[in-house]
Amino acid sequence: MRERYPVKKREPDTPVYVISVAADLIGCHPRTLRIYEERGLLSPVRRHRIRLYSERDIQRVRLIRYLTEERGLNLAGVGLILEIQEHYHEELTWVFEAGEAAPETQQIQSE
Repeated sequence: MRERYPVKKREPDTPVYVISVAADLIGCHPRTLRIYEERGLLSPVRRHRIRLYSERDIQRVRLIRYLTEERGLNLAGVGLILEIQEHYHEELTWVFEAGEAAPETQQIQSE
């Protein structure tokens, strides 16, 4: 039987979450997301001045928080790591000690 209203499959880069929902999913304050954007660590899509976050953005913020809270990096250090990762399209496994990779990074690496 065909579904009457089929659910559209969403890609990880599809921006769907407003800032309050994204912050709630991550467990941080919306101001934290704005700070990450101001520092160039995050670039949410804007539609009519509303920030929209994708699942990939959510994963990226989780990685940023892991690096700052668990590894003690400052935002400048996180920026360098993310820049290197993007430039070389490298997995971030070298950032973590063996067996300690954050679960959020495993999804980023596989995509």
